[in-house]
Amino acid sequence: MSAAAAAQPRRLRVLFVSDVYFPRVNGVSTSIHTFRGDLADAGIDSVLVAPAYAGAADERDVVRIASAAVPGDPEDRRMHLAALRRALAPLRQQQFDLVHVQTPFLAHYAGVRFARRSGLPVIATYHTLFEEYLHHYVPLLPRAWGRALARRFTRSQCAQLDALIAPSEAMRALLLDYGVATRIEVIPTGLPPERYRPGNGPQFRARYGLATARPLLLYVGRVAFEKNLEFLLHAFLAVRRLRADAMLAIAGEGPALPSLRALAQRLGIAAEVHFIGYLERERELADCYAAADVFVFASRTETQGLVLLEALAQGTPVVSTAQLGTTSVLSPDGGARIVPEQPELFAGAVVEVLADAALAARLSAQARSHARDWASARMALRLAALYRELGEGRAATAGGRQRSAATAVAK
Repeated sequence: MSAAAAAQPRRLRVLFVSDVYFPRVNGVSTSIHTFRGDLADAGIDSVLVAPAYAGAADERDVVRIASAAVPGDPEDRRMHLAALRRALAPLRQQQFDLVHVQTPFLAHYAGVRFARRSGLPVIATYHTLFEEYLHHYVPLLPRAWGRALARRFTRSQCAQLDALIAPSEAMRALLLDYGVATRIEVIPTGLPPERYRPGNGPQFRARYGLATARPLLLYVGRVAFEKNLEFLLHAFLAVRRLRADAMLAIAGEGPALPSLRALAQRLGIAAEVHFIGYLERERELADCYAAADVFVFASRTETQGLVLLEALAQGTPVVSTAQLGTTSVLSPDGGARIVPEQPELFAGAVVEVLADAALAARLSAQARSHARDWASARMALRLAALYRELGEGRAATAGGRQRSAATAVAK
């Protein structure tokens, strides 16, 4: 073996376990897919265990688990426990260095169990803010009780881990406030190279029947109650009072869609609100961002806010509130106007961008520059370094124990 080859670190092998993955489109799926691609270039091989979905394409090193529908949420799937255990059993014969859990449901407990039985370190990424999810999806539960329950649940799960990934500094601070004592590293999900390729906005508008000359506001993401989309509709109504030619496009699906359609009808803006569903990420998504004059966002529950970065990478000015993880992504000199959660103030910022071509151009240039700092390869190198620290540290400890045992036997 040459000296150069000997100096190369050995490739590590990581088991990812998640309750969600493509074709289910959300931030968790995107994060997993992005990191796995860049980690391979950083010397980290991985196998992903995730639910089976109808129509899901075969993908190398992705083990699909038989699953059932989640009551009240047709988008998600619940893995069958017996099928999950059967799939994990033969994987114990493979040489893994670490387990990385991506979601806090069945995947968490299965991943921790696999790691402990195999003598491996286990980490998790904290993608989900449970306080708001409980508030929206279990409305009869008093909010104070839900908050206490969510924090206790989070502390319990985090105590089972060797380390925890927070996608933003704000999430790290929140977890510390919860009383989480596990080591926390802040490693955001970055943008892969294809997200920086310019999209074709006119082509997208033509495809979806959106008038070329009219200003277009855009939201991309899950159409869910915790995304605060009702606020965006009220803000859009205020925009229309000042710019009667404005349109709003909402790209995504989710359980809040029927109520949002009904609200748009009640507000008298249904004809100008275009619900365009999920988009094909590899081709349509960049075109969608490029078609918009302003990207609008007001979620209170984001652990990071990847769609904001995707919009900025296309040079689309952003008008957004800043709460939790989005505070790490948004910057006043980074292509965004950060405003309070008040419809009139929000609408005023949108209309200002629409009315001032020089301001819009300046924000667009700032957006592209800011987005370049979030390249996914950088983030993957940081995660790979953590894997090596934990995985090789555990291997060295195990090797030391084996040598000590051998010495004791020899004596």
